[in-house]
Amino acid sequence: MKLFLVSIFLFAVSFAHPIPAAQEYTNISVSELSERLNQAGPLLMINVHIPYEGEIEGTDVFIPFNQLEAFTDILPTRRDTEIILYCLSGRMSEIAAETLLTLGYSNVHNVVGGMGAWEAAGFTLQHTAPSH
Repeated sequence: MKLFLVSIFLFAVSFAHPIPAAQEYTNISVSELSERLNQAGPLLMINVHIPYEGEIEGTDVFIPFNQLEAFTDILPTRRDTEIILYCLSGRMSEIAAETLLTLGYSNVHNVVGGMGAWEAAGFTLQHTAPSH
């Protein structure tokens, strides 16, 4: 009986103090990215693919997906800044998006299909020396 009452109490308390939902990133298509790049407003676009194989025009910085935590001095101090991540296929940018969420960023977007999808949609890549 005590176990039953404790279970009911814990169930009731969980509604009184709901656990906040886990923060998630948003997947965007290359057409959504193209539209967003034509709009005004602050954003940070990061190429996270390694090795460097080109970039989408408008990219702000190249940071390897597995080194984001080492480059926090480059990342925005405002955790609600819009950040768009991409790589060649989308997998590295998914990992990078998860990393940014753990660092407290809340407005993170992953480009589905990455540079491959960008080129398949008829857009071109730039090939410049990476900077970070």
